[in-house]
Amino acid sequence: MGEWDEDPARVATRLTGRPAGRVRTVPGSPAEVLLDGGTPVMVKRGGGPRAVRAEVAGLRWLAQADAVRVPAVLGHDEHWMVTERVATGAPGPEAAVRFGRALAALHAAGAPHLGAPPPGGPEDAYIGNAPLRNAPGTDWPRWYAGHRVLPYVRAATDRGTLRPGEAVLFERVCERLPELAGPPEPPARLHGDLWNGNVLWGADDEVRLIDPAAHGGHRETDLAMLGLFGCPQLDRILAGYREVAPPADGWEQRVGLHQLFPLLVHVVLFGRSYADRALAVAREALAR
Repeated sequence: MGEWDEDPARVATRLTGRPAGRVRTVPGSPAEVLLDGGTPVMVKRGGGPRAVRAEVAGLRWLAQADAVRVPAVLGHDEHWMVTERVATGAPGPEAAVRFGRALAALHAAGAPHLGAPPPGGPEDAYIGNAPLRNAPGTDWPRWYAGHRVLPYVRAATDRGTLRPGEAVLFERVCERLPELAGPPEPPARLHGDLWNGNVLWGADDEVRLIDPAAHGGHRETDLAMLGLFGCPQLDRILAGYREVAPPADGWEQRVGLHQLFPLLVHVVLFGRSYADRALAVAREALAR
């Protein structure tokens, strides 16, 4: 049995030093495992080279901000990680406001530069199963175009998911980014993949974030991702955020620009079904 195919219970024992009982959920990644005494943990297999190192570094970097809560990392190696299991509950309005305030504090913790990976994390990381290049930058429009939009446009075009004529629309948006991007801001400490599936509403009425693609970037990117697939209590989250650090004027009109990045990642990972939405966002931006 190879390291990638190891039994999750055995992984949990090896990485935590505690005997593990049965796998409580259907085997796979992540799997829920009960440690001796009944403590549940999550055992996750990395999706590719450096994936575990990137995720562990990201979780620790987010935790160091002492703002948004994340599951504790209980052990890891190059292929596997073990984290605490979060008991989940219903999304509550008060928890949402607290989360919004904490997210603003996380962003304010900052990053050394645009594209900064978490300390100890690789420059070549992942967002989901797609590659994510954490190359440094100082000018957000140029950096965003070169490292968060055009690489995925090229990948989708090479695969035939986007047609060459469609790719030109995204190139035109990138050319106009300096006038569309809003005022410059210092690099924020981003979760980086903040769709609603990575927001865990705890049974203790506190929010935790999982599966980061953490890096230094523009804080509006995290806010835009929250709205991309319908996060519960989004209005309350944004209200809490605005209490601490209101976004720059006109940020609502820039949401689509920031959503281009995750939409194009979805085009690369999941195919043509996301292309129409990405193209609609590009056309809307060009019409401004």
